[in-house]
Amino acid sequence: MSAATTRSRTPRTPRTPDRLCAEAVGLARTAAEEAAAPGVVGEHVEVVVEGDRVVTHLFECKEPGYRGWRWAVTVARASRAKFVTLDETVLLPGPDALLAPEWVPWSERLRPGDMGPGDLLPTDAEDLRLEPGYSGEDEPPPNSVAAGPAGVPGVPGGRGVLGTPDDSDLSGPSGPSRSSVPSVPSVLSGELAERAEAEDADVTPVPPAELTITPARGSLASIADELGMRRARVLSRYGLHTAADRWDEAYGAKTAMAQAAPAACVSCGFLVPIGGSLGQAFGVCGNEFGPADGHVVSLAYGCGGHSEAAVMPKPPRPAPPVLDETRVDVLPLRPDPDSGSVSVSLAGVGEDLGHS
Repeated sequence: MSAATTRSRTPRTPRTPDRLCAEAVGLARTAAEEAAAPGVVGEHVEVVVEGDRVVTHLFECKEPGYRGWRWAVTVARASRAKFVTLDETVLLPGPDALLAPEWVPWSERLRPGDMGPGDLLPTDAEDLRLEPGYSGEDEPPPNSVAAGPAGVPGVPGGRGVLGTPDDSDLSGPSGPSRSSVPSVPSVLSGELAERAEAEDADVTPVPPAELTITPARGSLASIADELGMRRARVLSRYGLHTAADRWDEAYGAKTAMAQAAPAACVSCGFLVPIGGSLGQAFGVCGNEFGPADGHVVSLAYGCGGHSEAAVMPKPPRPAPPVLDETRVDVLPLRPDPDSGSVSVSLAGVGEDLGHS
């Protein structure tokens, strides 16, 4: 197939408008004036070619509320016909038209700082910022095998804090021998190794009292580094109290936001706890839409963005349709003569059936 044949079969829009359709300005203006109010249709702007023998006439719109809009009237002519017919009339915006902004959902329109006292911001049931917390439901009973003895979780058969047997087990002919009871190092060796690795502690082969050199982890300087106290000066108790007073005044229980809040921050999932003595009364807000995002807030503070104040339920899903594919319904092609329906032979063509 040649390139000329391919180009001839490809549909394209002609550049030159049809002469009769382009000259039908009067027909297009009459159609636009019928659709619009009197005196609204303005001057003829241009002719847009839509296809073979199909053009659109554009007229200015003089309506005060539609500045820059245009009346678009599409006309067409059939092949080898001498008359132009009307297709449609519609009001379309022009390049300088005044348009309303695109609609944005409230979940995307909300910005940090928009929440005020008394406002309630519901959270989605599957919010990616939240996950289930510890409720205690998965904790095994204290006397179950999974719980193990006190102090040694998951070790069956032991008793006491270190897993050693009681004196009653070692006395008497019926009691087990000491060789049958696992020793303390054998029971706790794996657990001690895990704890040592988790805490990054220095495990010594001999007791610390017999060491000639103090381990680095046990020095006062190392402990001070871990506690954040190896500084020239640290915050005094007076400084802690004044800082707590400022935070409580800005984001405390006496603020207008907290007074109108549905719940306190102590039960909010967006609260980030802090360490130290101030952690007993303060935390850091992690809700980006909350008024205190990134600030230290009192545990008695609250806002409408509480994670559990208003949880949006999942949209209900209708039950799937039940289709009985094992049964076949037999439908007659013609009505039964004894069913009381009108017979086909008695229904005349010009009979009045009572339809309006």
